[in-house]
Amino acid sequence: MDAGLAAATDTHRTLNAADKRRHQRVKVNILGRFMLEDRREYPCQVVDMSPGGMAMITPVPGRIGERVVAYLDHLSRVEGRIARVFEGGFAVELRNTLRKRDKIANVLTWLANRDELNLPEDRRHDRFVPKNPMTKIVMPDGTEHVCRIIDVSLSGAAIAIDTKPEMGDSIAIGKMRARVVRHIEGGIAVEFAAIQNRQLLEQHISGSDEDQV
Repeated sequence: MDAGLAAATDTHRTLNAADKRRHQRVKVNILGRFMLEDRREYPCQVVDMSPGGMAMITPVPGRIGERVVAYLDHLSRVEGRIARVFEGGFAVELRNTLRKRDKIANVLTWLANRDELNLPEDRRHDRFVPKNPMTKIVMPDGTEHVCRIIDVSLSGAAIAIDTKPEMGDSIAIGKMRARVVRHIEGGIAVEFAAIQNRQLLEQHISGSDEDQV
């Protein structure tokens, strides 16, 4: 083999190996919304991801090759094309800038470390009982249920409710989006999709505005 060709082949193999390491999939539980080419918006849950691809649980199917634009917690906007379909969702080959891929890699590293430390909720945030503990939960199927907030922090809450959604389900509490992280006696514990200050949290979790009682 020509020396130049051999060197190029070795370089290609090295780059491929590096690329595979960069694109190692990480198991995650990221909530968000996405659009297919019909531009209709749907909720989704990303269950594994790398800077080059992701697998999504979705309420609607897609076609191989169809363009997907998603807005995900922690990551904002990502896009790509459907590479594979499976029951209940599909896998997307991401097509983002190098800067965006680096951001995805950093977020995945943070999520992996957080999970390894078994920190589904941020315990740095003190818990308190809101002034109005009664609110409504909207389940994944769209049904509404009255519930009582046992206690809440800026990152999550414990909620007393008879009907329990599944672990990992995306729900709405008042105006807040959240994910069910575990079942507790008489209710559920949830993690919020975004952290806000205490005043906004009090308003959003009850679903009321500043001027409403």
